[in-house]
Amino acid sequence: MQKNLILISGSPCVGKTAVGERLFESYDNSAYLDGDWCWCVHPFSVADKRLRNGDKSMSFVLSNYLDSGFAYVFFTSVVLTDPGIREGILNGITATDYRTIGFTLTCSEETLKKRHDKRGDQGETNYFWLRLPPYPEDIVINTDSKSIREVVREMKGYIDSLTAQTGKTV
Repeated sequence: MQKNLILISGSPCVGKTAVGERLFESYDNSAYLDGDWCWCVHPFSVADKRLRNGDKSMSFVLSNYLDSGFAYVFFTSVVLTDPGIREGILNGITATDYRTIGFTLTCSEETLKKRHDKRGDQGETNYFWLRLPPYPEDIVINTDSKSIREVVREMKGYIDSLTAQTGKTV
């Protein structure tokens, strides 16, 4: 059985968690980790060196899910937009024989502002994460004017197509 680690990155309010949860629920033999749970600290700062411990927690949970034989492991986190952090987390995974499929969700600044305001977040909308370039090998999906269901359907098309192919595993 081919094991698949599905990474979903992007700015806060772009739809990672909503899409990740729906994808997870749509696949049998699957597991889900919202990596932001491992980075839930106040105040939040990517520069805080203590957050590397959160990275280790993510690697550990993902390793356990993959070693447990789940066919699909979905992992969502804003930190996956940072190549150094992403690579550190992936390098910390001890499991073997799995394929990685990466997605970056994006949207316009106007859409992000609307979603931020609708969610009720305090403060001004932060466009920093949105403006970062996608990870080089990621499939980029623009979520503007799309429902969660539409984004999930689009991602499932990619996942099903890629997992049907025999390919390189880690």
